[in-house]
Amino acid sequence: MRVQSLAVPQATICLSAFTSPLGPMTLAAATGEGLPEGGAVVGTWFDGQRHDRAGLTSDARPVAPGAADEPPVLAQARAWLERYFDGEDPGPTPGLAVAGTDFQQRVWERLRTIPRGQTTTYGRIAADLAAATGRPASARAVGVAVGRNPVSVLVPCHRVIRANGALTGYAGGPERKAALLRLEGFVVLV
Repeated sequence: MRVQSLAVPQATICLSAFTSPLGPMTLAAATGEGLPEGGAVVGTWFDGQRHDRAGLTSDARPVAPGAADEPPVLAQARAWLERYFDGEDPGPTPGLAVAGTDFQQRVWERLRTIPRGQTTTYGRIAADLAAATGRPASARAVGVAVGRNPVSVLVPCHRVIRANGALTGYAGGPERKAALLRLEGFVVLV
């Protein structure tokens, strides 16, 4: 499923807690007209992560996991993350609707093509985007877009590394980036 841009002014945003082995996370979903029935994930982030809640309105309301008013997509996202953190292939991601520029959307869509347990570089993504669009893209611009990914883990920005192999630039912190890659079977040399 393609990452859809969120442009639904009358959407209701719901927040739910998730406890991961790498620390507490918040899951965010939008429901409303123009969105899939059951809602769409608009954010997943670790507590304290840079750029958390970016683009979300202040009137987002908390919902308890499993509560009657919890959008179904939040339960789907929680189940996906549980399988992921159990070391399983979690399958397709729940529906996403994230706010971002056209360039960010292209970068985030490209991130979803990186296979589990593999990595790529910011420069490789820039080259791929330039080849696909006929417009130049810099590794630095890709890095900024990757760093603004609002759906950590579901859109695997942790699989992007520097050309020299360094694990830099993860909004959730380099320790979490290394842990996520190890969980996927990638050998991290530090």
